[in-house]
Amino acid sequence: MKTLHIATRKSPLALWQSEHVAARLREAHPGLEVVLVPMSTRGDEVLDRSLAAIGGKGLFLKELESAMQRGEADCAVHSLKDVPMALEPGFALPAILVRADSADAFVSAAHATPMALPPGARVGTSSLRRQAQLRALRPDVQPLDVRGNVNTRLAKLDAGDYDAIVLACAGLQRLGLERRIRMRLDAPDWLPAPAQGAIAVECRDDDAGIAALLAALDDRDTRLCVEAERAMNRALDGSCHVPVAALARLEGERVTLHGLVGSAADGRLVRACGSDMADARERLGERVAGDLLAAGADRLLASI
Repeated sequence: MKTLHIATRKSPLALWQSEHVAARLREAHPGLEVVLVPMSTRGDEVLDRSLAAIGGKGLFLKELESAMQRGEADCAVHSLKDVPMALEPGFALPAILVRADSADAFVSAAHATPMALPPGARVGTSSLRRQAQLRALRPDVQPLDVRGNVNTRLAKLDAGDYDAIVLACAGLQRLGLERRIRMRLDAPDWLPAPAQGAIAVECRDDDAGIAALLAALDDRDTRLCVEAERAMNRALDGSCHVPVAALARLEGERVTLHGLVGSAADGRLVRACGSDMADARERLGERVAGDLLAAGADRLLASI
């Protein structure tokens, strides 16, 4: 193959991620021409409602997958946290790149930490996971929906619509906006979305040639961790409708997984942690999900 076409969303962060993948592919395969195919998705276009209300994060993938099916693109680049736990039939993820910073970021012009916010402060986040952990930390604050790309959200903060917002550290760092991070919300006290910080490349599962090209970018350690996190989320039937958080870390050949289910309504949190060998990572994810359910997560999930 001489030319590879990558379907991508049009947001600055999505384009950065796709350009990063393109550069890595050119390094791995000298002589390969890589062309981006920017596209708009329904998830990008509908900004007046939460993702949960309009069908979930899978809306960021559908148009890109259709482009691959039509032969207009050979692959697509995604933030792995936006990829549903079960891919649509006919697709695969042959490459998961080295993970960036997995943490969430507290961003505010006037306040250094969540605990420094004034009573009743308005905090922008459309993530139920973030809302649940925020309410657990500060029951008095008002979590408010905020949609749009990273720059749009920062502009709303700067305009005074919110006292603070919560974003992913990786997105801010990739866009050269790390200076906006007032505080990293670190694990295990605050947990990110499953697979947060990881970039994945998707292709048709019947295209072995494309899969082989992409596999050169796959990072084993990242894959082991995110597969444990996604297995936990899948066992909980997790999506953007459900406040589920997870983070796995690899030490040698052993994976340790922290998981959380919360209530965005009142800040109740249920936590669990487990550890197992890397080749049992998916069973570990399922076991931690079972521990969460046994500890009361089933009641939180039933109330959503």
